[in-house]
Amino acid sequence: MLVLGITGGVGAGKSTVLQYMEEAYGARILQADLAAHRLMEPGEACYRQIVQDFGREIVGSNGAIDRKKLGDLVFGREDLIGRMNQIIHPAVERYIMEEIRAERSRGTRLMAIEAALLVECGYDKICDELWYIYASEEIRRDRLKKTRNYSDERVDQIFASQLTEEEFRAGCQEVIDTGISLECTKKQADDLLAARQVHKI
Repeated sequence: MLVLGITGGVGAGKSTVLQYMEEAYGARILQADLAAHRLMEPGEACYRQIVQDFGREIVGSNGAIDRKKLGDLVFGREDLIGRMNQIIHPAVERYIMEEIRAERSRGTRLMAIEAALLVECGYDKICDELWYIYASEEIRRDRLKKTRNYSDERVDQIFASQLTEEEFRAGCQEVIDTGISLECTKKQADDLLAARQVHKI
């Protein structure tokens, strides 16, 4: 089984590439953010520690962690973000390792793990290769303003908190440029996967 780590800045087109791999190649897709959300639910691995560290005020009326309240609390606070990452990242990594083992036992040919912090969190130890999904800052900004209604200020804050293009490229083995066209994006993925003897379903 080929295990790919898919990363890139916000608005780069990671979801588009993942959807194509799932539809065309039958890839098992695992998004670290969604895994983290699951592990923050009541009774799951991270819930108790997060509530203990960040206070009952982040818990909604349904007993679940209100991720918006938590996000507002930690935004721009490196110390709080660091503490949250100390709780969540090891649990997500354990979860991903278990899922990789399960997919291998099922005979899955391709698995893609998507995470914004793939490079920083050492996912090169888990994945066979890391692929950088790239689009220029101008294209990403335009996408975020159109699809998420983000302000320029919000986009600037997010861009400043993520790795630079040079850092992403240095940490990854391959690059897919999503800024040309959807067909070109698909062809780049096809060529890279064909070189690794991974074929469409």
